[in-house]
Amino acid sequence: MQKLLVILVSLTMFSGCMVRQQDLDSWVGRPVSLLDMHPFFMTVPLEKRFTDDGIEIRNYRNGRTVSSCSGQATLNSYSSSINSYANCYQNDVVCNNIFYIKNKKVIRYEPTGRCYTNASLQPRQMY
Repeated sequence: MQKLLVILVSLTMFSGCMVRQQDLDSWVGRPVSLLDMHPFFMTVPLEKRFTDDGIEIRNYRNGRTVSSCSGQATLNSYSSSINSYANCYQNDVVCNNIFYIKNKKVIRYEPTGRCYTNASLQPRQMY
């Protein structure tokens, strides 16, 4: 039973981080205006950078920071003292949707991190 659970959890983790090449390729050569008006990318924080040779790099960061703590406390009845400890960790669960743009056209889409793509992330003709 434990073995089956480990297999199912592993499959879920790997399937949840699947990037499809056709979704990446669908942006190549497309006008940046389609990216500006895309219903998904309009909803996540955007960071822009520019290289010296005129390439715009956009990162649409989709994710969150997860924090978790666990601990234990014990009371020593003889000395009336409390011994305690806590273990905490913080983890970013994020996909950086990175687009490279030149002359107002997307030249590459490169998601990094914990990413998943499907047809809903492909460009949409708005008009």
